[in-house]
Amino acid sequence: MNKRWYGKVFGFIAGWLLTRHPAGAVLGLLLGHAFDADWFRSKRETPYRVLGLAEDATDAEVDQAYRRLISQYHPDKLSGVAEELRRQAEDKASEINAAYDRIKTLRKRG
Repeated sequence: MNKRWYGKVFGFIAGWLLTRHPAGAVLGLLLGHAFDADWFRSKRETPYRVLGLAEDATDAEVDQAYRRLISQYHPDKLSGVAEELRRQAEDKASEINAAYDRIKTLRKRG
């Protein structure tokens, strides 16, 4: 569950100040809620999607998915393949590592 609240507050204040009308405040509140709920963020950006998990996955599930994917795409395991496939595997492995690091960072904070 997302615990952000500041989008609603800033949206409400900005809507009221920009329009000087209660309807503007309500519109700002709705836009702030959409920001807090990550409606504007593309779903492909989530690190959970890279690992093929839901956001409520346990730490053990995250670790298991990471180990499974990194063993599949690790460039050292693909020593005998074409250079293009090796480069694609390196890109995918770096994406998997970045997603895993991001999840670990988010969970330490939250």
